[in-house]
Amino acid sequence: EVQLVESGGGLVQPGGSLNLSCAASGLIISHYDMTWSRQAPGKGLEWVAHLSADDGGIVYGTSVQGRFTASRDNAKNMLYLQMHRLKIEDSGVYRCAAVNDDDQAYAGRGTQVTVSS
Repeated sequence: EVQLVESGGGLVQPGGSLNLSCAASGLIISHYDMTWSRQAPGKGLEWVAHLSADDGGIVYGTSVQGRFTASRDNAKNMLYLQMHRLKIEDSGVYRCAAVNDDDQAYAGRGTQVTVSS
């Protein structure tokens, strides 16, 4: 059974930092493109970061560019998202997802991030 389990969310003040993790089991993440996305209440899904399996390239959404850092540890089968200088509008449920060249896709349930004073 494939599982992606996010952790590390919580409540943080504006300007603060949080580090999210995504633990993968039942699949080998080195074979998958990995993504972080988020969804705020009443809003659509917003893509945050994409990590390529082929070349290791990482691309960020414009709203988080320069503040968030995504990484993957293929040996540990883990995905990470370091978030700095958080803003209220960064609040939402953050999910990791995996997709391969055969369009097999999996996603976690997410972890809640709340940025509030």
